[in-house]
Amino acid sequence: MASTRGRSKATSVSEDRPANNRENGDGRSAGASAPKEELLKFYNDMLLIRRFEEKAGQLYGMGLIGGFCHLYIGQEAVVVGIQAVQTEADSVITGYRDHGHMLATGMEARGVMAELTGRRGGYSKGKGGSMHMFSREKKFFGGHGIVGSQVSLGTGLGFAHRYQKDGGVCLCYMGDGAVNQGQVYESFNMAALWKLPVVYVIENNKYGMGTSVARASATTDLHNRGQAYGIPGKPVDGMSVLDVRAAAAEALDHARSGKGPFILEALTYRYRGHSMSDPAKYRTKDEVSSMRETKDPIEQVKRLLLDGGHADEDELKAIDKDVRAVVNDAAEFAQHSEEPDPADLWTDVLVDA
Repeated sequence: MASTRGRSKATSVSEDRPANNRENGDGRSAGASAPKEELLKFYNDMLLIRRFEEKAGQLYGMGLIGGFCHLYIGQEAVVVGIQAVQTEADSVITGYRDHGHMLATGMEARGVMAELTGRRGGYSKGKGGSMHMFSREKKFFGGHGIVGSQVSLGTGLGFAHRYQKDGGVCLCYMGDGAVNQGQVYESFNMAALWKLPVVYVIENNKYGMGTSVARASATTDLHNRGQAYGIPGKPVDGMSVLDVRAAAAEALDHARSGKGPFILEALTYRYRGHSMSDPAKYRTKDEVSSMRETKDPIEQVKRLLLDGGHADEDELKAIDKDVRAVVNDAAEFAQHSEEPDPADLWTDVLVDA
């Protein structure tokens, strides 16, 4: 398992689940397995995202994070499962619920938290905030605040992979709300026409802003949205990191082999509101608590580790302690990092090409 000390190497359901997803009575996926080392890594990486987001929520409440802040709590299995089967040639782009994706690519917890607090030590030098930070080194291209805008950009990244013949695939994440935007379908058409290596990941957490998918979408099988363009799609239990890993491997193989784009719909769930300013009164407390108790992605892996004799409670508590140390260090670093100089507003505006 990769150590969490010194760097945040986090590599991370709806009630409607894939028909072929068999489950045990306690909500665990049946038939899915992984070796001890991989399970421990999944546990570590998802826990890092969870604890980081909890800390971000605390800092927001203290007034240390301004603007919008969308937490990824509950959805950790999606990005961790997909990251597990990516290669270094692949690129990633997403919308504004992006902190988990940043950590998953290996971006440092210090740099991410510093950006959230608007400090110079952040990945965008304190000018991007929660929704707009990048890392060319990690091939992470945002973080985008305009709903659906990342899909056309991600399609462009797919074109770049094909043009450069680097063997890479763009993982383009979007939410269930973004999938109804017009530019998404222009992008689907272009990607299919040119057989671009793009995997469109729809993180369906059941609610776009405060409106349920059933009220906002004429058809709720979002993985079928590419049928008009001949793009295959597949749903997966986004609360199971092992199921996500398997489905992502299939999707990436399809795109990498020259067959064109693929749509992967991860049926997941966010425990918090749409953003920190959302009281989430459009759903019941029983609904949220039921998902936490029966489908939590971290608890599922924890049970696999304990039931399989791969780890005991003390070992898992030690991992949690280590993760909390990384997150606390990131929070301290962020609060002591310098604020940007006002003159920085005029830098990094244009790139000489």
